[in-house]
Amino acid sequence: MTGHFVGGTRVLLGRSLKHVARSPDTIITTTVMPIAFLLLFVYVFGGSIETGSEPYVDYLLPGILLITVASGISYTSYRLFLDMRSGIFERFQSLPIARSAVLWAHVLTSLVANLVSLAVVVLVALLMGFRSGAGPLAWLAVVGILVLFTLALTWLAVIAGLSATSVDGAAAFSYPLILLPFISSAFVLTESMPGPVRAFAEHQPVTSVVDTLRDLLAEQPVGGDAWVALSWCVGILVVAYVLAMATYRRRIA
Repeated sequence: MTGHFVGGTRVLLGRSLKHVARSPDTIITTTVMPIAFLLLFVYVFGGSIETGSEPYVDYLLPGILLITVASGISYTSYRLFLDMRSGIFERFQSLPIARSAVLWAHVLTSLVANLVSLAVVVLVALLMGFRSGAGPLAWLAVVGILVLFTLALTWLAVIAGLSATSVDGAAAFSYPLILLPFISSAFVLTESMPGPVRAFAEHQPVTSVVDTLRDLLAEQPVGGDAWVALSWCVGILVVAYVLAMATYRRRIA
């Protein structure tokens, strides 16, 4: 069974990656909006936003990276919906592969595509003046958290792709996730927000993830935020995976 899972996932991953390679506009579209936000907030709003002594681009980048992931996972739900509608899943069931390999191929494709998009956004931020003295271990921790965050959101996208009844519904899944960083510490200090909004911002997952990434890139102690961020990511990942597999079994039954 393990061999069927690994072999099937590898073959289907190659199929999905070929689709992405043949349509590079997927990654281009994914990065356009985060880069537009980066340019807008740094060059238009940055001068009027108080975030302390660090350059605003350094403060802003972690939140933009999460928006990049939220934007990218919409293609997972979209492609999964198209596969379900095309009937190709029925063909896959006749092959000697594990059933979950189909979903894992989509999830890993999302991970690869999002890592490319994140690298492009970081490169643009460097051109805009972003600098970090973080060492290799800190950067490795940043990448690890982004990978975990991407996997968690991608499994949520799998649920949307399996449950959607239209292409628009599948593609629009990520919109609330893209908006969530705006009610967090991603763009401004939470201390500047009114009471109820501040309470929500300080206790939602994006803030802890953003603060952890920001501390790692700034060579600051991460404190308890790192454990909160990891708990959110792992918790969402586990729940989303269980629900996605249950939804998938119900759809192919």
